[in-house]
Amino acid sequence: MIRILLAAALALALAPGLARADSLGDILNANKALVEHASRLTIGPVIDKLAASGDPRTEALLKAWGDKKLGLRKSDGTFVLLTRKGGDYALTLPDGSGDGTAKRSDINILRPNAGVRRLIDGALVEFQLSSPDLKTRTEALSIIDRHPEAGQLKPLEASLKAETDPALRARKERLLRLLTIRFGESTPKRIAAIDSFGADTGLDLRGTLNPLLDSHRVITKAGERPQGNVERQLIPGKTITPEAAYDLLVARGDAPARLTPLARRQALEAHIEGGKVGGVPVAQMSDPEARDRAYAALEKAGKVPGAATRHEVAAAVAGHAYWRVYQEADPAMTTAAKAALAKIAVKVDAMQGLDLLIEALSLASIYFLAAIGLALTFGVMGVINMAHGEFIMMGAYTGYVVQQIVPDYTLSLLIALPLAFAVTFAAGVAMERLVVRHLYKRPLETLLATFGVSIALQQIAKNIFGTQARPLTSPGWLDGAWVLNDVVSISYIRIAIFVLGVVFLGLFLWVMKRTRLGLELRAVTQNPAMAASMGINPDRINMLAFGLGSGIAGIAGVALGLYAKVTSELGQDYIVQSFMTVVVGGVGNIWGTLAGAALIGTLQKGIEWLNPSNTLAAQTYMILFIILFIQVRPRGIIALKGRAAGD
Repeated sequence: MIRILLAAALALALAPGLARADSLGDILNANKALVEHASRLTIGPVIDKLAASGDPRTEALLKAWGDKKLGLRKSDGTFVLLTRKGGDYALTLPDGSGDGTAKRSDINILRPNAGVRRLIDGALVEFQLSSPDLKTRTEALSIIDRHPEAGQLKPLEASLKAETDPALRARKERLLRLLTIRFGESTPKRIAAIDSFGADTGLDLRGTLNPLLDSHRVITKAGERPQGNVERQLIPGKTITPEAAYDLLVARGDAPARLTPLARRQALEAHIEGGKVGGVPVAQMSDPEARDRAYAALEKAGKVPGAATRHEVAAAVAGHAYWRVYQEADPAMTTAAKAALAKIAVKVDAMQGLDLLIEALSLASIYFLAAIGLALTFGVMGVINMAHGEFIMMGAYTGYVVQQIVPDYTLSLLIALPLAFAVTFAAGVAMERLVVRHLYKRPLETLLATFGVSIALQQIAKNIFGTQARPLTSPGWLDGAWVLNDVVSISYIRIAIFVLGVVFLGLFLWVMKRTRLGLELRAVTQNPAMAASMGINPDRINMLAFGLGSGIAGIAGVALGLYAKVTSELGQDYIVQSFMTVVVGGVGNIWGTLAGAALIGTLQKGIEWLNPSNTLAAQTYMILFIILFIQVRPRGIIALKGRAAGD
């Protein structure tokens, strides 16, 4: 009885000491050598002890250590937190009490490497996830995103209850599900986390699921099955080549290297004795079987290095089985991951199709904007204007010049659009009056003349602006892209070009259907002689049509300059597509131009998707298709009667 009482008294006396957790200073001092010479491989347990201490000053200590503000005082080896104070340091002990100041030379500053800082950041996450500062909590989630670990699962789950920011809470919930897939404590929870995403196409989800299907090769004896979650068996000659199978045996050390024909020949020639090689007559060396027997005999006698003949290779390959085994040990998890990725793949394919369609519409809007002015000049006047691309270039350079004068990009864009129209309208009128009007009904001479004007305008642009590309900077509100998901996105500049194309379509239709100029344009297009007899001046209409088409090209140049660099060759990049758009759609018909742009844009993007590594080949195939198309429909998709159609 006395012994029991004494034992109980001793237990009560020791209980406070047993219950008391080590202080931060005690943990550091007990592991001084590890802390002072910290490495990623050895310091983990020490950091875990600090994080589990329950001390409210742990976060400050870990931050100081990661920021190189933890040091050892050289005089007594005490750990101190450092704060700059003039040229010296103010010292704070791990328990929070001040300890005076010290010179830089009296302190050995601890400088953890990147691996140790990563472990410290991981331990800090537990504190930062519940920090009252939103920025700190956000940074903690970013750390988990970059370096997910099993130990972050419970702190993340615990922090959800107190999270007040809706956006951050949603991000935490998503990250919690992703961590559960990787590190969940039970298979049902992990599978439920996978199912909760459905057909989500997020890259983070695919980045979590794909590692579950990672596998490695395993070799067993023939007829044996490996342990673990087997993906499939590799059959030599079908799903794996016999050479690759044997290389696996060699790499594992289960078989010697293959004997190459050259090495065998050299070895046999070096061991000819008395007309024989390894007991096999030289006269029989033309037989591969005899050469193998001879080498095997030399190998057995120790005269040549060990190497496998063809028969030995075949026998070794046949004597083993080859498998791919999942890294994930649970078959239920790999099955769930495969099913989820299959659903995601279907949605991704659909999204890629939508993205391709959006890209095609975007390209079509660019071609339409570049060709709408040509539809006027070519459709109404029948003039093959090879300088149309240079009017696009002039509009782009007008936008560039305006930006040099007006630094506000939004204001400069608003000024550049009408100014580009005015400049190119005037240039178009001048060209029509000076050159084109003298060459009506002479298409070859018109083509050559406008081609000469094109070269001249390019050279003038080079003389004024140089050959270096000039930037036409878009306003800030056009930066970035409209992102639907991780697959589908389109830049705001392309959206703006699409909207501009729609605006010009509406404006063109209004001019043609609701104004006197449009009525006269349509009259001259269909029958110029009859229009002249009704008091319309075809010569004036031709001039205005040419100027209007050139002005629209100038506005197109400003838009295209935001999308591409402004150079003297900018217009040449679009002139061929512009002519194809007009011809394929139907000369002189705005709806035909729209249809032609849609067809060419879709066709080009479709061919590029089928052959993404060769854009030039895609353009070649597109031109061939258009040549064949014109053979079938020489007047285009929407034929127009009148002079432009050749009546």
